[in-house]
Amino acid sequence: MPNPLHTLLTEQQNTASAQIDKLSTLEMVRVINDEDRRVADSITPELPAIAQAIDSIVEAFAAGGRLFYIGAGTSGRLGVLDAAECPPTFNVSPDFVQGIIAGGESALSRATETTEDDPAIGVRDLLARGFNASDVLCGIAASGRTPYVLGAIAEANRLGALTIGISCSPDSELSRAAKIPITPLPGPEVIAGSTRLKAGTATKLVLNMLTTGAFIRTGYVWGNLMVNVQPKNVKLLDRAKRIVSSATGLSYDEAGELLRQAGNSVRSAIETWHKQPSDNS
Repeated sequence: MPNPLHTLLTEQQNTASAQIDKLSTLEMVRVINDEDRRVADSITPELPAIAQAIDSIVEAFAAGGRLFYIGAGTSGRLGVLDAAECPPTFNVSPDFVQGIIAGGESALSRATETTEDDPAIGVRDLLARGFNASDVLCGIAASGRTPYVLGAIAEANRLGALTIGISCSPDSELSRAAKIPITPLPGPEVIAGSTRLKAGTATKLVLNMLTTGAFIRTGYVWGNLMVNVQPKNVKLLDRAKRIVSSATGLSYDEAGELLRQAGNSVRSAIETWHKQPSDNS
């Protein structure tokens, strides 16, 4: 039987913010800021599990698999956001990392949490994306008990796929169901039960690590430079020129010309430069 909602860590009242409605605005934001400081520390014990998840995602990528996030409400929106950032950052296909949210695209801007109570819908939405045993499913649920997510995780397990579970409640159903549980515990929210706050921040930090770490390990980063960036607008073109300049020692203008010759591919520009005779040094 699932733990009653009122017993979950994410639903408890936070004593530090008990009188937050009576505080001045400055005191109020200090309380929020103090609580946010706890979030990064809550992730530290989960770093071994996060590293294991990254290495497993990289293995799946190498075998032709993809990474899927699935969640409802804030958790779903965070997964969709992280997936959407991968193509412009790492120049990968939108199919490579995908976010699935209960209620579909409309739920990104308009809350439709009723669908989160049906595990069968989670299974349906997952299979509709062509999910298979070579893929990785990362279920996201702050409470760790969302039926929509649990249904999808159970189906992925049945298929023999790797499953990761991110939740912010100890010994959650999701942590028990997923093959790699990641369970940061940032504690009760400033506003009781509003998991878009600390739990949402903790989740975002974990997702940042999963995709960034996986693409670093896959070779999409040179040093700490984002060499697969797509220079599709003025800002990104400027960034691309600066990355080429940093990696080659060329001036900004010279880097821009090298980038142009390489068809605006940052990686190709850098690799071309480093393959040239040693008089470049």
